[in-house]
Amino acid sequence: MAARHHRSRSQEGYPVPSPTADLNEPFNSRQYYDHDVETSETYHRDNYGSESSAAGLNDYDHPDPYSHPDTDSDHDVYGQRLGPSAESLNGVRSSAPTLGDFAAAQFGNGREPYPAWGAERTIPLSKEEIEDIFLDLQQKFGFQRDSMRNMFDFTMHLLDSRASRMSPNQALLTLHADYIGGQHANYRKWYFAAQLDLDDAVGHTQNPGLQRLRSKRGGGRSHSEKSLTSALERWRQAMNNMSQYDRMRQIALYLLCWGEAAQVRFIPECLCFIFKCADDYYRSPECQSRIDPVPEGLYLRAVIKPLYRFIRDQGYEAVDGKFVRRERDHHRIIGYDDINQLFWYPEGIARIVLMDKTRLVDVPPAQRFMLFDRIDWNRAFFKTYYEKRSFGHLLVNFNRIWVLHISLFWFYTAYNAPTIYQPKRGHSSALTWSATALGGAIASIIMILATLAEFSYIPLTWNNTSHLARRLLFLLNQPGGGGSLPLILGIAQFFISISATLLFGIMPSGRMFGDRVASKSRKYLASQTFTASYPVLDSQARLGSVFLWFLVFGCKFTESYFFLTLAFRDPIRAMAGMKIQNCHDKLFGSALCSNQAIFTLTIMFFMDLVLFFLDTFLWYIIWNTVFSISRSFFLGLSIWTPWRDIYARLPKRIYSKILATSDLEVRYKPKVLVSQIWNAIIISMYREHLLSIDHVQKLLYHQVDTPDGRRSLRAPPFFVAQTDKGFKGSFFPPGSEAERRISFFAQSLTTALPEALPVDAMPTFTVLTPHYNEKILLSLREIIKESDLNTRVTLLEYLKQLHSLEWENFGSTKLDDLPFYCIGFKSAAPEFTLRTHLYRTVSGMMNYAKAIKLLYRVENPEVVQMFGGNTDKLERELERMARRKFKFVVSMQRYSKFNKEEHENAEFLLRAYPELQIAYLEEEPRRDGGEPRLYSALIDGHSEFNPQTGRRKPKFRIELPGNPILGDGKSDNQNHAIVFYRGEYLQLIDANQDNYLEECLKIRNVLAEFEDYAISSQSPYAQWGQKEFKAAPVAIVGAREYIFSENIGILGDIAAGKEQTFGTLTARSLAWIGGKLHYGHPDFLNATFMNTRGGVSKAQKGLHLNEDIYAGMTAFGRGGRIKHTEYYQCGKGRDLGFGTILNFQTKIGTGMGEQMLSREYYYLGTQLPIDRFLTFYYGHPGFHINNMLIILSVQIFVVTMVFLGTLNAQVTICEYSSTGQPLNGQGGCYNLHPVFNWIHHCIMSIFLVFMIAWLPLFLQELVERGTGRALGRLGKQFMSLSPLFEVFATQIYTHSILNNLTFGGARYIATGRGFATTRISFSILFSRFAGPSIYLGMRTLLMLLYVTLTFWTPFLIYFWVSILALCIAPFLFNPHQFSFADFIVDYREFLRWMSRGNSRSHNNSWIGYCRLSRTMITGYKKKKLGRPSEKLSGDVPRAGWRAVIVSEVIFPIIFAVLLIVAYMFVKSFPANGQTPPSALVRIAVVSIGPIAWNAAILLVLFLISLVLGPMLDSCCVRFGAIMASIAHVLGTVGMIGFFEFFWFLERWDTSHAVLGLITIVAIQRAIHKVLISVFLSREFKHDETNRAWWTGKWYNRGFGAHLLSQPAREFIVKIIELSLWSSDFLIGHVLLIMLTPALLVPYIDQLHSILLFWLRPSKQIHAPIFNVKVRKQRRAIIIKYVPVFFTVIAIFAGLIVAPVVFKDTIHLHCSLCNQL
Repeated sequence: MAARHHRSRSQEGYPVPSPTADLNEPFNSRQYYDHDVETSETYHRDNYGSESSAAGLNDYDHPDPYSHPDTDSDHDVYGQRLGPSAESLNGVRSSAPTLGDFAAAQFGNGREPYPAWGAERTIPLSKEEIEDIFLDLQQKFGFQRDSMRNMFDFTMHLLDSRASRMSPNQALLTLHADYIGGQHANYRKWYFAAQLDLDDAVGHTQNPGLQRLRSKRGGGRSHSEKSLTSALERWRQAMNNMSQYDRMRQIALYLLCWGEAAQVRFIPECLCFIFKCADDYYRSPECQSRIDPVPEGLYLRAVIKPLYRFIRDQGYEAVDGKFVRRERDHHRIIGYDDINQLFWYPEGIARIVLMDKTRLVDVPPAQRFMLFDRIDWNRAFFKTYYEKRSFGHLLVNFNRIWVLHISLFWFYTAYNAPTIYQPKRGHSSALTWSATALGGAIASIIMILATLAEFSYIPLTWNNTSHLARRLLFLLNQPGGGGSLPLILGIAQFFISISATLLFGIMPSGRMFGDRVASKSRKYLASQTFTASYPVLDSQARLGSVFLWFLVFGCKFTESYFFLTLAFRDPIRAMAGMKIQNCHDKLFGSALCSNQAIFTLTIMFFMDLVLFFLDTFLWYIIWNTVFSISRSFFLGLSIWTPWRDIYARLPKRIYSKILATSDLEVRYKPKVLVSQIWNAIIISMYREHLLSIDHVQKLLYHQVDTPDGRRSLRAPPFFVAQTDKGFKGSFFPPGSEAERRISFFAQSLTTALPEALPVDAMPTFTVLTPHYNEKILLSLREIIKESDLNTRVTLLEYLKQLHSLEWENFGSTKLDDLPFYCIGFKSAAPEFTLRTHLYRTVSGMMNYAKAIKLLYRVENPEVVQMFGGNTDKLERELERMARRKFKFVVSMQRYSKFNKEEHENAEFLLRAYPELQIAYLEEEPRRDGGEPRLYSALIDGHSEFNPQTGRRKPKFRIELPGNPILGDGKSDNQNHAIVFYRGEYLQLIDANQDNYLEECLKIRNVLAEFEDYAISSQSPYAQWGQKEFKAAPVAIVGAREYIFSENIGILGDIAAGKEQTFGTLTARSLAWIGGKLHYGHPDFLNATFMNTRGGVSKAQKGLHLNEDIYAGMTAFGRGGRIKHTEYYQCGKGRDLGFGTILNFQTKIGTGMGEQMLSREYYYLGTQLPIDRFLTFYYGHPGFHINNMLIILSVQIFVVTMVFLGTLNAQVTICEYSSTGQPLNGQGGCYNLHPVFNWIHHCIMSIFLVFMIAWLPLFLQELVERGTGRALGRLGKQFMSLSPLFEVFATQIYTHSILNNLTFGGARYIATGRGFATTRISFSILFSRFAGPSIYLGMRTLLMLLYVTLTFWTPFLIYFWVSILALCIAPFLFNPHQFSFADFIVDYREFLRWMSRGNSRSHNNSWIGYCRLSRTMITGYKKKKLGRPSEKLSGDVPRAGWRAVIVSEVIFPIIFAVLLIVAYMFVKSFPANGQTPPSALVRIAVVSIGPIAWNAAILLVLFLISLVLGPMLDSCCVRFGAIMASIAHVLGTVGMIGFFEFFWFLERWDTSHAVLGLITIVAIQRAIHKVLISVFLSREFKHDETNRAWWTGKWYNRGFGAHLLSQPAREFIVKIIELSLWSSDFLIGHVLLIMLTPALLVPYIDQLHSILLFWLRPSKQIHAPIFNVKVRKQRRAIIIKYVPVFFTVIAIFAGLIVAPVVFKDTIHLHCSLCNQL
């Protein structure tokens, strides 16, 4: 060490090589430093040469092309820490290790910090020896000192945790087996998957690179199998013969590589490769003979930084010295997974080349590590899977679902539709067999399409396309069916096709023609190891899984056949040959209209197919619920086990299940031990104000004097009361939180819990919580001040309403009037603070420490005796145990940027809980102003203050290669803090969760679920011992969540119910049959397993939006088991306002869209066996696809009904007598009765599929809380119109997935935690939900209106309700929507919102909303101009043209054509004896008319503003606004005028006018979409063009070269905008009119609040109190706008009613009209 200080340093600050050193050795060569400037002719990278580089040369070795050279000398950066202090090793390496001193200082009074690794046990290596290993490695490889200290502490904690329950020797062995060499170590799996055994075995005599060019296939199977088994055996022997010192060194080296790897931790196999190169180098003679330590920080600069830069530059580029996102979608970004997969295959590793073009594999293994800084990573990596946005992913990943459903639908329908293909006379059964057999061809076609799609997602490289090509050839050679073959051939063909369908429907496509899953070939080993090592289910669970799907599909196929297919047989028979007579169109003659029945039948086919899909999900829900509930009985988890026993036996159960009783001595009565636990639980509830003092007295164990003078314990009356009928009394407030918690606790102990270990033998674990900017504490001011005008309530009142019981208990324990006890808010007594936000989470999780102390004290009475009466010493001993077994890390990435208040709050947390560790990012600017260095730092409550800065000094401070936040934030935040976790397990907690003492007591039982307690004493490497380590490791243990906000009204209840059924009911059955993944929140992770496989979450921006689900899929695909515990739960707060629930659903939907693109779904979908695939599909994506299908079914159904309506209105329907005989005298009638019956079936199906959603929740409540509660909860939901909300939510899910798959732009939406009582204004709700749901609802309503006019059936009421829900749900669930004053204020705001933003920029205006929704298609121009209005636009990438063409051009056009056909059919019958004029011409004139009218208005106004604008600009500020409003008024008048004209043309026939209107809307929509998609270039980020258009000022707007093209582009935009403005204006008014009738109901506001919040009027939150000024303003608004509003309603009514009333008296004669 001393040598390092005194070595001469050059001016720049890097060591001058000593003359003896070999100048060629890379560690001494100058290339390592950030500040060399070298010219390189051979290799020029395009980079932004930084200004300060010498003479502007391109510096290739400059690590960061964008920053200034790093002129801080090494000494400046790292030297500061070398002063002798308690923290760092002294300047001279002394024999007495100082790391231990650092730990001792941290732990106080010199107690051994790692007791299980103490000298008194037989330890293989002493702590000092381990420390020497770390120091040695740090000097050989240049790791950072702080990172080395951190990893040393990490390793010692791991060894201490393991050695506390096994021998130290075994602890080290199993740790080495988990990290490096055991059967389940990721490193060993990778070593063989990448075939490095071949590389290492070749020896250096021949060039090893040449041997490795192709994946080794071996001469025959046996050869490669033999070589693999013998290699595995050699590996085991090598591991077995290793010394413990070497094992320790390997673990240390791996952890040191991991600890500084930053983003590379997300790339586990790359990390394995780095470790292997480092390990090979370490063993080489040149490394061993080195004396001088290498510079600190070298590993970071030479190995990690280049990789980090590559990753960063994939997603970001430097613009003017700032990093901005590149506009690239996932398929153009080489992400973490692509980088990782390079290291899976020998061919991939062979691609790694140095700057001088030599391949790394051609260098002997021992020298590779030294060349890492010369690797050219840009040439190595490539995309291994293209996450293109398209629906093809659904086809590829879930092809088996489509095959099973569509082929079966074909078999069923073809068999029952002989009318279509049989000749008129002579029925041939051979033909029936043959036609039915085409189902097999359908299956083949689906597979061919899937295979073609798969080709476009996989690069055509060495390893994966051979089996695709084989599959395609096989499919194209499938035998087709001939028509007139004899019967036998028909039958044979049928059976071949059945078997083809079964093959494609059941066999995973990844296993056909080249088995990627189970084949023995080395070629597929990597893909098996990392994507298909699914953990094996035990036989009982596997049987259950197969049986479940057998039941689901058995019921589905039976029911679909009898209910759907047979109902469809008669309509086919009736309509297949139906030709419509006597109809004639001017242009098409009778070609179109005579086939109307056929068109209708075709649409009906699609309708039937969609219902066929929906059925399956219905049966899945039914059977899954049945399985789950029967499973809960099996686990003993039901309310129907007699209540009395649950409580009466509780004390016995606490003793036997929670305490580690097997080792306890008998001298203590169980009662004494149990009483301490029980009293602690009750007192903790009292402190949380859940119980009042009276209740507490009845619930505690009391000490009483017995007659003979001894003291004994009296059990609480609570336990007695349950068994004794005569005893009455209340122990909890009824229905309170305390009752729920105690009953759950009692109930959970009835299940089988794994046995607990004594506290000192339990494993160490860490709770990790990411924190971004959630509130830490609420100040008194925030609690009693209203947050804004719309909330109408202070936080304190809101909480009092919700938690009235707790408030009463809180009040009774403190002084009576408010101000006094509020002084205690920021005092250190946590009981007084209102537990909120992060504070609630921290105090809840810190219950683990309390629980550990409590258990330790109760189970080890001798400890209490040892300290006699000295409570301080006892407390310190308990603290020591808690600190040793439990750590809590909060990752506050913004901590160093906190403002004063946030900082005080964080300090308050640290003072209240000194053991809390806070990990944060620290920036240190460079001296020359280059890119700042970033550090990952850790503090806790014991860290000392730095007097200069007033901040605490970090315990560890580890430099990062650059900014760690490259993704959506949460996973990067977890990743930078992950190096500070300690122990073997991690629990991931969000910053909105809570925990309770009685749950924390079960922690030892939960950790036992990892099945690591009873480890075999054999060595994992011994020949026979290894068999005992065969079982797949448990990677994740899931837990239940309780949503503690379910009492906040209807929406809260719905959201809580959703999570309740998913988190418990579904999770229970999924975990059993092996389909549960990881969903974040309270799950426990096996930290070693997860961190050697890429961490606890994934982090590519956008793609990994739901970051935690990917961790589950990774664990599952790499062989980790995922379990679910029923007996442990965490609390969780979910914010429950309407907007936030929908944000949450949008986030889930968008995230699901991203998952569909991901490679994980591809692997699971194409490699899982059929039963597990179905479990995965219906448990995850199937739910969302089902939602999409429900919405689709409603739309197809309404279109079908429109077509049937046209038939019903225009042709004569046959009438039948009651006996079914046709009545006489009906010439030329059409038999449509079977069709009407089919319609009723369809409506029933859609209704059932929708209502089944409530079944799981109902049964769950029934089982857990009894019949009364279940009926009550369901009744409440229905009375509060929750079905309307569900319809709406389904549409939101659907829209967010479709949008995501088409356009992308997934964002992490923070699902805020605001109030449920906030009222949102009409215009904001309109702009948020118009695109996702209101437009669709309005279009569908129009169609429904036509159906009602032509084809009324009472079943339609259900559809009216559902579709109205799409339009008005946002307003219906808006608190205080119907308060009259607010309603009128809203109306004014809506009018202003519609007309703002035309003369000056406004951030909340219609024009802004319109531009934003358009840019998803057009994208933005790149250039930034620094205009203030640029901030209003998000950074949406432009959608791909294929997606746009399909969704924005083809679909709208098809839809418009369908409706034109329907309209032309209606108009092709003679009216009053004369042939009507051409319908097509009429519809074209009325559709395109308004657009032409708008264009004309705009042209005239454009010329006016161009002439007048510049002149009037100085005097009339509002000139632009006036021009805009003239245009808007004229546009709206034009739109209404054209409709009235059209109605007149239709001779005032309402149903024809409505059908025409539907068609006109569809045509205009298609025209607008085509104009936007095809003719518009990219948008400017600012809104200058809009204002330029209206004001006529086109100069000084910053258009530059675009000045001439912009007016023309803006003209097209304005034509579209004018139509859209008019229609939005009309839709807004229609919505307001729909809501108006409710306004007139007396007391509607209170009724509405009762519906939403379930509060009695007396309990409701009062109306807001305004000051005089505001009241005056509001009164003025109401006086002015009430007349306006009602006038508008009157005009609307007039335009509709007048024609209907006066249609016989209005006669206009115009000859032109008759031509139309």
